[in-house]
Amino acid sequence: MKRIIGLFSAFILLLSFEAHSRDTTHFLPINSALQSADFKKHLDPNIALYFADQSHPKVAKKISDAVTNKKTNAFGKSDETACQWVFLSALKQLQAKAREVGGNAVINIESYYKRNVYSSNQNYECHAGAIMAGVALRGKVVTVKK
Repeated sequence: MKRIIGLFSAFILLLSFEAHSRDTTHFLPINSALQSADFKKHLDPNIALYFADQSHPKVAKKISDAVTNKKTNAFGKSDETACQWVFLSALKQLQAKAREVGGNAVINIESYYKRNVYSSNQNYECHAGAIMAGVALRGKVVTVKK
């Protein structure tokens, strides 16, 4: 019995080490995520999101900076599925910040994982492991003219 418990403990330790060691970087398309039904259902259409140097209406008022650092459970999910889920969560947090401070848009959104900037209007950066996936974003909350 002690031998079985010892083998089981070693197996769990090995799995734990493996789960914590993987950190795969993905650069995934923003538009395919934004076009998914989950995104359309959960994002606020009254708070616009503009990535990197994407053109936007003229800024009427600069309000504040916003930073997110979201993680989600990736266990049993593909990296892409986990990354899309956590990307949605990060965008929702940016919109919540804009709503809180009276903005109607977040501009210049860029990936900011471990404070490293990846600026693109095509892709976002996500890091996925065996049990967790993470996306960090930053942007500027503003009021744009409509």
